[in-house]
Amino acid sequence: MTTEGVDTLLPCDLISLSGMLKVCKMEMVLLGDQGPRAIVDSRTVDDALLCSTEASFPFRARFTLPTDWCLLGYVHRTLETSWCHGIPFARDTAFAVMPEGSSEFMFSADTRLTLLLLPLGRLHERLARRDPLQGGTSIHLPSMFRTEGNATAQVLQAMYQHLRQNLIHGPPTGDSTPAQPPSIDLAAVLDAHLDAGLSVTAEHLPSCSRGRRKHYVIMQRVDQFMRANLRNDIYVNEMCNAAGVSERALRYAFEDLLGISPNRYLSMLRLCTACRSLALSDASRRSVKSVALSCGLWDLSRFADSYRRVFGELPSDTLMRSPPGDTTHTTP
Repeated sequence: MTTEGVDTLLPCDLISLSGMLKVCKMEMVLLGDQGPRAIVDSRTVDDALLCSTEASFPFRARFTLPTDWCLLGYVHRTLETSWCHGIPFARDTAFAVMPEGSSEFMFSADTRLTLLLLPLGRLHERLARRDPLQGGTSIHLPSMFRTEGNATAQVLQAMYQHLRQNLIHGPPTGDSTPAQPPSIDLAAVLDAHLDAGLSVTAEHLPSCSRGRRKHYVIMQRVDQFMRANLRNDIYVNEMCNAAGVSERALRYAFEDLLGISPNRYLSMLRLCTACRSLALSDASRRSVKSVALSCGLWDLSRFADSYRRVFGELPSDTLMRSPPGDTTHTTP
C-alpha cells in the first residue's frame, strides 16, 4: 500500500487493513467520514512478521492473538486521544501484547506504528538466553512503557525507527539499481525489547484516571449492547439502561474515549459491519439488501450514499469483489 519509497497515504479497503496482522482477526470501526487512507508495508523475517503503518483516520479496533503468538510494537506518533483499554497512549511508547484475552485500542488520525508479530516461543527463547533461570517461566513484560528519559529504552526506540525506515523506504541507494531488502536482526530487536521492558520503573508506565476507567466501562457495555442488537432500532435510553448511567454520563464517556456521540458511533459501527459482511460474502448467495438489513440499515438509498462517502464505492461494488464460494462471515 505504499508508493516507491515515498510516504504517500493511499486509499485502502477496510478488510486489508483489518488483516494486516495475518494470524489474528482484527475488527475495525472508523470514527470519521473520511475514507481509510494508509501506508502499510510489511516483511516476513524467519517466522515473524514485521509491519509499519500510518493511518490518516481515527479508528477503534480489537483483536485476539492465538495462544502461541505475541505482538510487540512501538508508537512513533499519535495524539493524546489514543488509548489501549482506556489507558492513554502517547508517542514514543513501546508495547507488548500477550495471548491473554482480547486487546482493544483506539488510535487518532496520523498515528504511526511499527509492529512485530512472532511466535511466543521465540520470545521465550531470547529470555532464556538472557537469563537461563527464567527460560521456562512466564514473561512479565509491561503492556506499555514510555521510552523517553530511559537510556535502555531509547536503544529500543532507535531500533524501531530503523525498522520503520527499512520497511517503508528501504535502504538508501546511490544509483538506480534496485536494492535488496536489508537484513534485519530480529534477535537484537527482541533482546532490546526485553531489556527495556524489564528495566522500566513506575514513572515510565502510563496510568489511567478513575474517571477514564469509568468511561471505558460505560463505552464497553454500550458497544456490546449495540453489537448484540445491531439489526434492531437502538435508542439512547436503551444504551443508558445497558450501561446503567444517565444520558449525560453516556455522552461524556463516548466523547472522552471516541470523540463522537453514541449515535454517531452506532452509525459507523453499522457501516463498518456492513462493509466487512459485504467483503466476506458470496455475491451469489447474499444481496446488498440482506446485508444492510442485518446491520439495521433500513433506508437502502441513504445506506448507499453513506457507504460511498466513507469507502469510496457502492456497497454492490464491494460485494461483487468478494471471492466466490467463500461463505464465511464473522460479524464484528
